[in-house]
Order: sequence, then structure tokens, then C-alpha cells
Amino acid sequence: MKRMKVMVLALIFAVSWAQAQTADEIIKNYFENTGGYENWGALKGVKMNFKVNQGGMEIPIEVVQLADGKQYTKVTVQGNDIMQGVYDGDVLWNTNFQTMKAEKADAEATANHKLNTNDFPQDLYDYKKKGYKLELVGNETVEGTETFKLKLVKEPVTVDGEKVEDVVYYFFDKENFVPIAQETEVVSGPQKGIISHITFSDYQEVEGFYFPFAISQGVKDGPSQPVTIDAIEINPDVDESAFSFPEGE
Repeated sequence: MKRMKVMVLALIFAVSWAQAQTADEIIKNYFENTGGYENWGALKGVKMNFKVNQGGMEIPIEVVQLADGKQYTKVTVQGNDIMQGVYDGDVLWNTNFQTMKAEKADAEATANHKLNTNDFPQDLYDYKKKGYKLELVGNETVEGTETFKLKLVKEPVTVDGEKVEDVVYYFFDKENFVPIAQETEVVSGPQKGIISHITFSDYQEVEGFYFPFAISQGVKDGPSQPVTIDAIEINPDVDESAFSFPEGE
């Protein structure tokens, strides 16, 4: 009986180890096939320009993310630039859509945002060094494509003073080893509890790296908003003042 228990435990350990190794192989293939693991780690920043359609009007959006954590999203509406999710490494701020004034985020939102800045260039990159956990949880068909389903458990975020688990599910195309979908539960705000569903397609090369140029963001089994990326710039030259909270506000 003892021998049987030992064998069962050994088998469980072996299966778990094999799954962990498979998950590592999947993301290793992904980074190697889309630019090279070391090259991804050497990135200093990325700038994306795309458009979304709101009520028949195309709205240009520019997103900048830098390796040192600085980032912003610039939304241009009727000639006005509205800054969102701007972070200078210390202060997180947004433009109020009603007053058009810059407003600093509260301490909790800032702390959660700071955690996410660790994820450049992607949260899967060097996930072990970040203290994250990754596992292969199975196979799933996503919009007719056979995928590996990976579960990434990140550092918990704080919601109303309490720690909440931060989990992301990735769906990797079995043939090309690139993510074609991502799901996560919204843990705060008016959409709390819903499952966010994002799809990725039309991977194109940009200076030796491959990025998806077609993205759809929405709710699982619900409506989605297509996004077509116009341009991606590697290691952009960005004025530091773009991240600073406006003086006098």
C-alpha cells in the first residue's frame, strides 16, 4: 500500500512537472518565433497608433509604454488630446472627460497600476522572476482554432482595501505558438465580475518583432470592439514632459 501511494504521488508530481515544462516551452517558442527572447528583453519602449469606431466616428488613439514603467494613452477627439492612464513612475493621472482637467488617481489605483508596469514588454516575459505562476490547464477551441490554454497568476491587486487574485488566461495557437485570445475577470468598477475577452490576429513584422495588428476587445460570449493598428514603433523617442502631470492642475 505504501509503495502504491509513493507511485501515485510520483505520478502526480511527474504530470505537474511535465505540464509546467510544456507551458514554458510554449512561451519560449512564442518569444523566440516573434523576435527572440533576448531581443524582447532588450526593448526600451513601444508606441502604437490605432483607431476605434464610436458611433460612426473614427477616434485616433496613441499608446506609449516604456521599459522604465512610464506610459500614456492619448485619445484625440475633435482635435483635442485627452490623456488617459498617464504614469511618470510616481504619479498616475487621467483627463476628466467632462471638465477636460487633469486629475491624479487615488493611492489604490496608483499602486495597482505600478504593479502592472512590471509587465513590460509582456506579463509572460520572465514571469518567474516576477513571482508569477504559469500552468497549462488544458486545450480549448477558440473561434475554430485549436489552442493551448495557459493560466497566469500574477501579484494580487488591491480592491477596496482587500487583496484580490489577478489571473489571466491565454489561448495559444497550437500551430504558430502565438496568443490568439486572452481572458480575465474584471475585479473592480461598474463591470466587476464580467469576463473580458480579447482576440489577437494579423501578426506582422516590425523591426524584427511580430505584433498582432488586429485586436478585438469585449465581453466573453458578448459584444466586442474591433481595433485595427495603423503603426507600431520600436524604441520611440518620447519627450519626458508627455508623462508629467500638468502644472497648476
